[in-house]
Amino acid sequence: MNDWEDVVAFACALPEVTMAPYYGVPCPKVNNKAFVSPGREAGSFHVASPHDEKAVLLETDPDTFWQTPHYQNWPGVLVRFGSADPERVRTVIRRAWWDRATKAQRNSFGPRP
Repeated sequence: MNDWEDVVAFACALPEVTMAPYYGVPCPKVNNKAFVSPGREAGSFHVASPHDEKAVLLETDPDTFWQTPHYQNWPGVLVRFGSADPERVRTVIRRAWWDRATKAQRNSFGPRP
C-alpha cells in the first residue's frame, strides 16, 4: 500500500464495499460503516482495529503502525504507506472489514483473517 489509492483499490475489492462519505471524505464502507479512512496524518491512513489488536500492532511493528494522541483511545491505528510487510497491512484491512460485516457476509467470506 503505497498511497491512499492503493488502499481504496484493495478495500473496494472486498465483498459489498461501497464508497461513501465519512466525515466528508469518500471512504470504503461495508454496511454503511467505514473501516479505512485517509486519517489526519500525512503519509498514513487509518484502519479500524480493536484495542487489544492495536496494542500488538503498535508493539510489534512501530515502523508501520502508529498513533497520535488524537487516536490514542480510538479503536483504530494509523498505518504508514509503503510498509515492508504489505500482506500484514492487507490482513489488518481484511479484519476491519470482517468486523463490520454481517453474519451472512462473514459466512460467505470465511473465518476472520
